Amino acid sequence: MKQALIEIRDMVKRYPMGTGEFTALEDINLDLCKGEFAGLVGPSGSGKTTLLNIIGSLDVQSEGEVNVLGRAIRELDGKGSARLRSHHIGFIFQTYNLLPVYSVYENVEFPLLLLEIESAKRHRMVMDALEWVDLTDKLKSRPAQLSGGQCQRVAIARAMVKKPDLVLADEPTANLDAENSHHILRTMDQLNRELSTTFLFSTHDQKVIQYLRRKITLFDGKVARDEQMNGVA
Repeated sequence: MKQALIEIRDMVKRYPMGTGEFTALEDINLDLCKGEFAGLVGPSGSGKTTLLNIIGSLDVQSEGEVNVLGRAIRELDGKGSARLRSHHIGFIFQTYNLLPVYSVYENVEFPLLLLEIESAKRHRMVMDALEWVDLTDKLKSRPAQLSGGQCQRVAIARAMVKKPDLVLADEPTANLDAENSHHILRTMDQLNRELSTTFLFSTHDQKVIQYLRRKITLFDGKVARDEQMNGVA
C-alpha cells in the first residue's frame, strides 16, 4: 500500500466575518499518494483554493490535522513553512507570477538560488527544465516578449526545476486558449509520469478535468465526491 504524501483528517477552516465566522471548509478527510494526478473540482466559492493554500502551507486550518510530507502544517513556524515550500513544493498560478525584469532562464533559476545550489548544477537543472517544456530557444527572453502559453510553460519549468515532491496548480489554464491549455496539460501529465511528481489542481475547467486520474469534487466546503478517472492517455 502506498504511503500518503498528504493526510487530512477532520479538517475545518473558518474565517472571521463581521461579528461571526464563515466556514470555508468542513469535515475534510483526504489522503493523496506519491505520483497522483488529481484535481480539486467545483464551482467558485466551493473551497478549492483555500484547501490548496492550506496544503501548500500558505494558510493553516482552524481544526483537524493536515500533514504534508510528514510535517504537520499547524505546527510549522514561518521558517518551517518556507522550507517546506522551497524544498518540496512547486506552485503554478493562473497569473504566472513571473518576474518581469528577469529573463526566462533567470525566472526558472530563481528557486534554485534560494536553495543555494552551486552554479554549474543550477545551469544543468534550469536547462533540463526548459527542455521539458520546449523553451530552450527562449531562455534570454523576458515575459513581456512571450505569449500566454509560453509564460505558463515558464511557470511550469520554474515549479518543476527542483524536481519537487508535490506541484500545486491553481487554475493553471484559466488565461489560456484551448490549444495552449492542452499543450500545458500534456506537458504536466508527461512530467507526472516520468518523474512521479504528485500534481494537485484546483480547477473548474473541463479541459483540465479530462486529464485527471482522480477527481475530488468540493461543494459548499465539503467533499461531495472522490472518484478515480481514466484521464487522457
